Amino acid sequence: MLVVDAHHGARPLPAVSHKIALRLSEHLEDGRVGVRAISTLTGFLDEARTLAEDQGVEQVLAFATSALREADNGEAVLTMLGEHAGTPVHVLSGADEARMTFLAARRWCGWSAGTLLVLDIGGGSLEMATGMDEEPDAAISVPLGAGRVTLDMLPGDPPSADTIRDARRAIRAQLASSVRPLLRAQEPDTVVATSKTFRSLARLAGAAPSSEGPLVERVLTREALRGVVAQLSPLSAGQRADLPGVSVTRAPQVLGGALVAEAAMDLLRVERLTICPWALREGLILRRLDTLSDAGDAADETDVGGSDTRWISVA
Repeated sequence: MLVVDAHHGARPLPAVSHKIALRLSEHLEDGRVGVRAISTLTGFLDEARTLAEDQGVEQVLAFATSALREADNGEAVLTMLGEHAGTPVHVLSGADEARMTFLAARRWCGWSAGTLLVLDIGGGSLEMATGMDEEPDAAISVPLGAGRVTLDMLPGDPPSADTIRDARRAIRAQLASSVRPLLRAQEPDTVVATSKTFRSLARLAGAAPSSEGPLVERVLTREALRGVVAQLSPLSAGQRADLPGVSVTRAPQVLGGALVAEAAMDLLRVERLTICPWALREGLILRRLDTLSDAGDAADETDVGGSDTRWISVA
């Protein structure tokens, strides 16, 4: 949950953040969201709703991404979550995730970035988008999130060398069939990546820690990423958690994320990318503010539209 002070034409200023590490894509049981995960989600939304009231929030937006989008009982769970959030929970398509993340990156990087390529690795999916405007020319989503890859392709702690090789092959085969729209688009002038996975990988490659703030440039090269993959491969989750930039909750899936990131950089022929601190949540906020009319009327909630002061995004 992110509470921001925001109005049209201004940079959204984070006021309060509240989060839990759930990794929902790893808690699907036979394609369904399990009882324990639902209990955790509803409890979190109860906390979020109370915090929103305490902070004087004027509008609340709630969004869900790939795990609920694909769950067999997703609709029933969304209805239940909406009751706890006090507002409908809208499901973003994979393409919409890519578009909103692209918008956030464009605003952060500015027009001087030229044609922009944006990569984002979530728990359940990988989003990629490219273009020279604020609306991407191509935006795609592939079910290759760090959590999903770990659960489906990387059993064992640590996984064996053969398992990692098989996962690498499967990731690249699936990705290669999806990236053609990006390869056919104009060659990017700037490549950026968002998400905690990419931030962790950049930190492992020597980028500045988060304590130095969002304005410090953080770079990840393809050569350095290969070294990170080699470093992570023989380690257990506990050993990975001792590395800089890798939290205990993300340690189990950071290798899966590294394999996806390496495949994406290889297949898209990216030698170097920069970490962008704005991502999906900021994109949703910016799009909401953009839809304000001159009279200040709010757009329909399902169109990611309107508030002029303070609100929450739950994604």
